[in-house]
Amino acid sequence: MTALLFVLYLVVEIAAFAGLAQLIGASWALLALIAVSGVGLLLLGAQGRRVFDRFRRAARGEVTAESAVADGLLVATGSVLLFVPGLVTGVIGLLALFPPTRALLRPVLEKLGTRRFGPLPSFAPSPYRGMVVDADSGDVVDGVVVGQWYDDGHATGPRALGTARADDATPWR
Repeated sequence: MTALLFVLYLVVEIAAFAGLAQLIGASWALLALIAVSGVGLLLLGAQGRRVFDRFRRAARGEVTAESAVADGLLVATGSVLLFVPGLVTGVIGLLALFPPTRALLRPVLEKLGTRRFGPLPSFAPSPYRGMVVDADSGDVVDGVVVGQWYDDGHATGPRALGTARADDATPWR
């Protein structure tokens, strides 16, 4: 099966190059092959940076993880196809790197990936940022909760939050 795919790849690449050479001339077809590789390498650097930026944005919760992974998969596929010799693989690699084409293919890959593997977990921080608002005075206290006990001043004893027990003698753990 692998040998058959390789022979099919060779036939397609040779036919595409021969057809282009017949249409515009052999030297222009060779120049087009070199130009596709050159433009692809220039595009690869910029799009690689955009993919890493998209992963950072996914970690902050600004975009979905599925979108970032689909974008990364398209850029990785495009870069591999650019290094495989041939006119057809170079053009397909360029299309995978080109941002408008990726924008069209990204939702399809997201749906396929979600259907096959399920939704990806979000690594974004929770929306709670350690802010407490006092209902009586309206004061805002911004900080980090270090204990599990909460006293609003209206009860006689401390009340437990989370997994702490109310009959525990220590006010923190």
